[in-house]
Amino acid sequence: MLTTSHDLFQASVAGVQTRLLEDFRAKEAARFVAERPRSQAALDAGAAPWLNGVPMHWMRDWPSPFPMVVKKAKDARLTDLDGHKLDDFCLGDTGSMFGHSPPAVIRAIRRQAVRGLTYMLPSKAALRAGSLMSAHFGNFIWQMTLSATDANRNALRVARALTGRRKVLVFNGCYHGSLEDTMVELHAGQTVARAGLVGQGFDLVEGAVCVEFNDLEGVATALAQGDVAAILTEPVMTNSCMVLPQPGFLEGLRALADAHGALLIIDETHTQSTGRGGYTGQHGLAPDIFVVGKCVAGGMPTALWGMTDAVAKRFQTYDADRPSGHSGMGTTLAGNPMQFACLEATLSKVATPDAFDHMDTGAARLAEGLDAAIAQAGLPWHVVRVGARVEFICAPGRLLNGTQAAAAHHPALEGAMHLGLLNRGCLIAPFHNMMLVSPVTTVRQIDRLIEAFTAVVTELKGGTHA
Repeated sequence: MLTTSHDLFQASVAGVQTRLLEDFRAKEAARFVAERPRSQAALDAGAAPWLNGVPMHWMRDWPSPFPMVVKKAKDARLTDLDGHKLDDFCLGDTGSMFGHSPPAVIRAIRRQAVRGLTYMLPSKAALRAGSLMSAHFGNFIWQMTLSATDANRNALRVARALTGRRKVLVFNGCYHGSLEDTMVELHAGQTVARAGLVGQGFDLVEGAVCVEFNDLEGVATALAQGDVAAILTEPVMTNSCMVLPQPGFLEGLRALADAHGALLIIDETHTQSTGRGGYTGQHGLAPDIFVVGKCVAGGMPTALWGMTDAVAKRFQTYDADRPSGHSGMGTTLAGNPMQFACLEATLSKVATPDAFDHMDTGAARLAEGLDAAIAQAGLPWHVVRVGARVEFICAPGRLLNGTQAAAAHHPALEGAMHLGLLNRGCLIAPFHNMMLVSPVTTVRQIDRLIEAFTAVVTELKGGTHA
């Protein structure tokens, strides 16, 4: 990835000379290999049965020469097979946002494990968890899934059923899991299927329209066609270079959805970092359907989607009148009792107001430190924070949309930085420049990341860090 990036054919990348970048990357790659003989030996011995040597293809997307092999993870610390202890700010790309293996979740797993792992019926924890979800995220009528991809898929099925319309409106550069319906982008102002999709069997443009984030006029134009069932959006664009909503944009989406008979679906899978209740709760948003996943059950694969009471009643009427048969919604293992045990434990004992206060304070400290390091190095970059989620972006100023976010993404530079941070004991998300502060992340860990970041950017600029 690093050696084939278009960035490396330029004299400089986002304020960093290409020569210095390549020298740094080569040195850090050699260091990584030299310091991880056990991980490499384990991969050599056991990776052959897996496609490309890994259980999931994206495990090859880390910027290191080969994936680390993890021995254990606890709190905000990860230990690899070679004994390196890493301050973990990736936290499973939000899946472990509250820290690895919170004690309350461990206890819940132990209790439930002897009571059964799956049985397609509710438990008492399931009944309690529904009330906790509503207290935490708002008064929605809930359903459980295994992933946010499935939650978004089900939410779109409901929207299409209620409106009789086919299309979903999404934003250029969005990510809502591996849901096919949303794998579109803008090209020369037209909605097209994203490049690189594997085995795509039908025309995605028939079911989706793509608009730039923060463009209410574009949204209005698309909705005016009368064929959009729902707007599906994150309140803040994530999973690339983070894009914040401009004042009034999200409220404008609500008004336009109402005016054109579409539903508004807000996907808070990543933006739970904002605080208790997510961005929706913190900013008083009013979606018709609310989606949440990843860390909601403390790391147990879980996601939920919730409808307002009005939408739920409409769907119940539709559901009662439709022909009997397969709904196309739900999987056998979704809603298993282990999920509910972990969900209840997380919402009642882990994702507390005090936990979010700790996360917010720590993330503010981190953002301030990164800003100072960028200014000291004289780089044209900036830092964005949404609650506990912090990102450095290798471009000046705030981004407005997905096109600007794509232009601000520099894989060669970012990969080298990630590898440099990893070699200095700090792990951040591999697909973008995201760092999370958990309730168990310490001030010392935050300061170590700031120190490592300062050292990396100083060296990339040709200096030395004391």
